[in-house]
Amino acid sequence: MDDLKAKYLTQIADAGDEAALEAIRLAAVGKKGEVSLKMRELGKMSPEERQVAGPALNALKDEINSALSAKKSALADKALDERLRSEWLDVTLPSRPARHGTLHPVNQVTEEVTAIFAEMGFSVAEGPRVETDWHNFDALNIPGHHPARAEMDTFYMHRAPGDTRPAHVLRTHTSPVQIRSMEAQGAPLRIICPGGVYRADYDQTHTPMFHQVEGLAIDTDISMANLKWVLEEFVKAFFEVDDVELRFRASHFPFTEPSAEVDIRCSWEGGTLKVGEGDDWLEILGSGMVHPKVLQAGGIDPDRYQGFAFGMGIDRIAMLKYGIPDLRAFFDSDLRWLRHYGFASLDVPTLHGGLSR
Repeated sequence: MDDLKAKYLTQIADAGDEAALEAIRLAAVGKKGEVSLKMRELGKMSPEERQVAGPALNALKDEINSALSAKKSALADKALDERLRSEWLDVTLPSRPARHGTLHPVNQVTEEVTAIFAEMGFSVAEGPRVETDWHNFDALNIPGHHPARAEMDTFYMHRAPGDTRPAHVLRTHTSPVQIRSMEAQGAPLRIICPGGVYRADYDQTHTPMFHQVEGLAIDTDISMANLKWVLEEFVKAFFEVDDVELRFRASHFPFTEPSAEVDIRCSWEGGTLKVGEGDDWLEILGSGMVHPKVLQAGGIDPDRYQGFAFGMGIDRIAMLKYGIPDLRAFFDSDLRWLRHYGFASLDVPTLHGGLSR
């Protein structure tokens, strides 16, 4: 045993790298190593011989393992010292140029829309993305048989059998924020409600999650003429044109009466959208006068107050303004796309300094 001890401790001390050290470990205390083979011979010895040889072999094995561990640490320290000597950084070199992140087009357009409506006296209102189906549907005069309430269109939250609590959905529009604002603030009221919404749809122009902005104005003397002026001013400011022609087409929405879809005059010369000129029309939003039942649901007297509401997709108007062809790219998390379509993070859009500098 003394010969084995001297032999392996010398080899461990002379090992130059971890590969050599591993070879020594296998030769000494591996399954077929010399010390391991000696320990297998204990079964052939007499009890008296085992009492002497057993503790000695265990002590030898422990000493070799300790030497292996110490040498492995020494080799690691040596390798680290060599890296520190060879890998160094000259702290006197010039620093890298400062790099700023870019704003996502959705954030940029949300800021642009907010700036435009703020100039017209609208404040921003927000609400939860997980809504009760009362706020999302019933309060907005959407009947139980309406297709929008089907599970093929709306994401419903799980309910255990027998659960009597109100059903919850991922909100399908930001209109519930209007109900909550009416409940909390009453009338008169002038707000916009930007935010994420969810619907079960996915293709080039639809995604399961997208962004909307809706507007609501309530007072004692509001009319469709006010709605028309607000939308004209918004379109001129957003698309940065001096004049624009809007076309109101009669439509039907459960939460407004009368209801109208709004088109803008435009042209597509060379595949580029030009707003305010040409012979084409492009639908951009839905609008109308708030239905009396919606006012009642929000706790407002419809015999005294009336108002208008409108809604549009933030992602859609971003695509139109900045020439983005596919809505799905908004959610791909592709840095190359963001560097191409992104906006300087420190440029705040204003009507006076410019929306899209």
